Amino acid sequence: MVVPPPRSPDPAKQWIVVDTDTGIDDAHSLLYLLAQPDVEILGITAVYGNTVVEGAVRNIGTVLEIAGRTDIPIFLGASAPIEGEASIAWFVHGHDGLGDRGIVRPEPVVQPESAADFLVRTAAEHPGRVDLHPLGPLTNVALALDRDPELFLRYRSVVLMGGAGPYPAAGTPAVTDANTANDRVAAERVFGAVNRGNLVMVGVNVTAQALLEEHVVETLRAIDDPWPRFAATVLDAYVDFYQHKWGRRISSAHDGLATVVLHRPEIVTGWVEGPVTFTPTAGSLATRVALTAEGYPLSFGTPDGPSTRAVTAFDLREFRRRFVHALAYGRSRAPLDRDDRVPPPAWPNGRPAGAP
Repeated sequence: MVVPPPRSPDPAKQWIVVDTDTGIDDAHSLLYLLAQPDVEILGITAVYGNTVVEGAVRNIGTVLEIAGRTDIPIFLGASAPIEGEASIAWFVHGHDGLGDRGIVRPEPVVQPESAADFLVRTAAEHPGRVDLHPLGPLTNVALALDRDPELFLRYRSVVLMGGAGPYPAAGTPAVTDANTANDRVAAERVFGAVNRGNLVMVGVNVTAQALLEEHVVETLRAIDDPWPRFAATVLDAYVDFYQHKWGRRISSAHDGLATVVLHRPEIVTGWVEGPVTFTPTAGSLATRVALTAEGYPLSFGTPDGPSTRAVTAFDLREFRRRFVHALAYGRSRAPLDRDDRVPPPAWPNGRPAGAP
């Protein structure tokens, strides 16, 4: 196997590895990170989920081409869960993963190293320095943990979009997420892996609240540039789906919220900590922190296992300000933060605003 030559990341930047099934909201997350002058993406690993894994690769290549960053390496990952067959969310993201809007997608160069091997190697080469950011089914991450059970001890943080936070308040609907339900075996390995308090769940309990309002599509369309034009095109396809949920042309930026939390954890205003349970709910799988909505232990007992930090609340206004700015302007405008801004402590060292 030929391993690509080692990169020399900028020590002043936040180093991130993204693991993605590259549907619509994943593409927006990549655009957000590519817009940040203080972020360096070391590599992107592809997994099945919103589209087939080969489609995820092509969609990564599409975003990188739009951003002028085809130098970022891409790694092919799992095409199916550890057990069973892949469930592809074509009914949400279209058969191409980008809403079937006729977007021309390149065939990017794919590195010969597997996604799991890259995840292990990167953590070993830069211990305590890199943030891992899973946005799809957790199969690649679980396969990497098979190679290195202490993998999470070597990453600075693991901030993932998946799970559903603590148990819901009594009498409210239970929610489940596709990323953990698509590979239950992988999810159990990930949330059961040893960590140092740096495993962060940004679940559907909060990402469903990260709403982009009706005007966002038109705001993006009004800017004559390929970056916002692409963002608007795929977002329009997303709201085509979501309008049947709420009767309005709005959508939840599921992956987008997780990505802004990774980059700017100060937007988090509440969280809980505890081991994770896996409960069948309405024919799906609910992955939750083992606490009631009020923060009490579960009536049937708390399972053993490492603790996960689950986000429960965030600053919606600040999220929208940062996220829409990145989709609209990329790096064509000055960053929102001053050059002399000192970022807050990253997970796992910081605490969210208002936390005890």
